[in-house]
Amino acid sequence: MNELRIKISSLTEQELAEYIRSLGQPAFRAGQIFRWLHQRAASEFAAMTDIPKTLIAQLEEQCEIETLSVARKQVSKDGTVKYLFRLPDGNCIESVVMRYHYGNTICVSSEVGCRMGCRFCASTQNGLVRPLTAGEIARQVYTASEELGERISHIVMMGIGEPLDNYDNVLRFLQIISSPNGVNIGMRNISLSTCGLVPQINRLAQEKLGLTLSISLHAPNNRLRSSMMPVNDAFPLEQLMPACRAYQKTTGRRISFEYSMVKGVNDTSECAQQLAKLLRGMGAHVNLIPINPVDGSPYTASDAANVERFRERLGKLGINATVRRRLGTDISAACGQLRQEEARREQQQDENRR
Repeated sequence: MNELRIKISSLTEQELAEYIRSLGQPAFRAGQIFRWLHQRAASEFAAMTDIPKTLIAQLEEQCEIETLSVARKQVSKDGTVKYLFRLPDGNCIESVVMRYHYGNTICVSSEVGCRMGCRFCASTQNGLVRPLTAGEIARQVYTASEELGERISHIVMMGIGEPLDNYDNVLRFLQIISSPNGVNIGMRNISLSTCGLVPQINRLAQEKLGLTLSISLHAPNNRLRSSMMPVNDAFPLEQLMPACRAYQKTTGRRISFEYSMVKGVNDTSECAQQLAKLLRGMGAHVNLIPINPVDGSPYTASDAANVERFRERLGKLGINATVRRRLGTDISAACGQLRQEEARREQQQDENRR
């Protein structure tokens, strides 16, 4: 991959129009190319049959279309499909397609790896390799949809990586994926999850995008949260919660809080009381998540009975909470696990060749 070439599928419609004008081409060509890239998911310029060959030649010389390939695919008995995608540089990322009554939801990755260091997450165990481009994030949606032969109507940015740590590329992706000239997935059908990068939350509020912001909270006090999530040392609850309240006030959108239930760590009645106090007055929704087992993590999931007791306790304290339906448990659907398995497999192959 030539880093000097323009990554054309990462350009917004406005950026693409400016580039096409710079080539001396009429404005409508930009619309044609954008639709080829994002409605038809063209992977090569030669497929753009209504574009003049002279322009195709210029695009091939100056630009590249970000692509990926399916390295592995796993299908769960509940219909969940997990993809391990390989990028042209050899790195791997994961996406998961979940089927609901209202349509297909894809959980996409925003980075190769992650530098946030959350103790219960497989994605971060080997650190951050690099951010994904907007085109690489979008290509996960296109490839999964094409491979399944089904429309994807909802997106969750909760895969490998911290989306707000890759802010500019993620914002471009959101603009591209919601365009009527692309796959036209509306912002109300997109959820973005963050571990709590306060400056970026404040910045996102000013965009007023209409998406659903989810905060990976996982603990109701600083001591416990810092032990699980190092990011809390940089942005403790005294900074995070005011930013969340300000986000709600600015956007008019309710925030969802994710709370992974860890046995003997954050699943006590005292934690429920502290959580209710922390969220009081926000009209917040809490998504209780029995954690998936992760190799190398010291944590295990709370049992179903305790999760239900925790949910009921929150309800009595005035906090709306639901338990996330566990999908794809038979295919290691927690993001990062399949990528780790592939890395170990490739390492073993390399050792066998020596």
